[in-house]
Amino acid sequence: MIGVGFSGITLMNQDRTNQQASSLIGKILSVKGRNQSNKEIEVRFGFSEEQYDLPLQPLLSREKSTKAASENISFRVFVATWNVGGKSPDSKLNLDDILQVREESDIYVLGFQEIVPLNAGNVLVIEDNEPAVKWLTLINRSLNKANFVPLRGPRSIGSPGGSLVFPKTSLRKASKALRTENKRKLKTCNCPIGLERKNSKEFCFRCPQSQTNENDISSEDDEDGPNGPSSANSIKYSLVASKQMVGIFLTVWMRKELVQYVSHLRISCVGRGILGCLGNKGCISVSMLFHKTTLCFLCSHLASGEKEGDELRRNSDVIEILRNTQFPRICKTSNSRVPEKILDHDRVIWLGDLNYRIALSYSDTGKLLKEKAWDTLYNNDQLKIEREAGRVFKGWKEGKIYFAPTYKYSLNSDIYAGETVETKSKRRTPAWCDRILWRGSEIYQLSYERKESRFSDHRPVCATFWVSVEAMEDGSKRR
Repeated sequence: MIGVGFSGITLMNQDRTNQQASSLIGKILSVKGRNQSNKEIEVRFGFSEEQYDLPLQPLLSREKSTKAASENISFRVFVATWNVGGKSPDSKLNLDDILQVREESDIYVLGFQEIVPLNAGNVLVIEDNEPAVKWLTLINRSLNKANFVPLRGPRSIGSPGGSLVFPKTSLRKASKALRTENKRKLKTCNCPIGLERKNSKEFCFRCPQSQTNENDISSEDDEDGPNGPSSANSIKYSLVASKQMVGIFLTVWMRKELVQYVSHLRISCVGRGILGCLGNKGCISVSMLFHKTTLCFLCSHLASGEKEGDELRRNSDVIEILRNTQFPRICKTSNSRVPEKILDHDRVIWLGDLNYRIALSYSDTGKLLKEKAWDTLYNNDQLKIEREAGRVFKGWKEGKIYFAPTYKYSLNSDIYAGETVETKSKRRTPAWCDRILWRGSEIYQLSYERKESRFSDHRPVCATFWVSVEAMEDGSKRR
């Protein structure tokens, strides 16, 4: 039998000495971020140079980094992926631990899979947006706890305990209510016409807000509009982007004061499900210009299955997503560097249920789990094997995994499905399906871990990063 799930990051016995040493280093190098309300940022060092190649410069205060000659600023970015198994959340679900709200980040990138059941109605007819609204409400409650203003709609659903009201409203209206006053300027090109300079590479990054046409709103996504009843002045974190494609849901939040440095926001969806094109599987990508650096965040749900050869279908999904994702041209300048493809961005983070399995039998995997032989299990991880063979994610990085497989659990349990007679029919070989990878320079991973929620048959996976961006000329003055 396979042992029960393991909470937090479970480390190998032979690495305990390294853990103690790195913990001491982490305490010495812990810093206080400018926007952290005097809360310390603990640096969780990994145990391989490839995983955490972390220089000291990003750990310096942001006040000092804005004055550096390179004009780079480092921001803390929190990323999480969670397959919620087609279940809609109730108001009792608390996301504080998953979002690590005690260690505040500047940017939150949250990706969900299967927020709705992947049935014919949601895939072929019309997707159900009500769960997405509930997830936004719960995220808003955790991130804006001190200034939380419940969303309201024409009808509201009260929880039995009265602790939270889920609005009976559209995803579009819910998203409006969580944006700040800068929401209309995110999707448009703010570059003034008539000021092009020949061969100017930095022209498109100037984007003075005074030149923005308030009526020039992209129709690519209809989630913009006037502020909702939740006042922009009362929230700490603002919703920057949210997009649903059947069961995939990607949402990006930022500190309210940082939104003014976002422009050229674009969203692209690629379906890889039924017939190779429907949205029950696939990817949502968000592209933006943050200060003078291009960022791209992707949330995907790749082909499932644990038969031999299924990993090749997942490889194909990745290849087709990279090939077919095309961000619309919205920049008014011909010499801009605003990218149209994923790999053209300066910094890219890919998260999701990638569905890669462990290439071992159920019984062999069970024995290794009982021994906590993470290295042996990880050496048989399909994604690791395929990456090292150069067949997928070439040039991408992933932190070393020191936590138990995140799939598949019996509902409301710490036991993997198949360990009991009742769950034998749902048995799957435990695997690290839920992953976070990145590409580009000036990205330094601080942590990579799973969280312990029994809400679905997957455990959520989280990572934090320091991401350096090139500041706008007046960035230090406007922050």
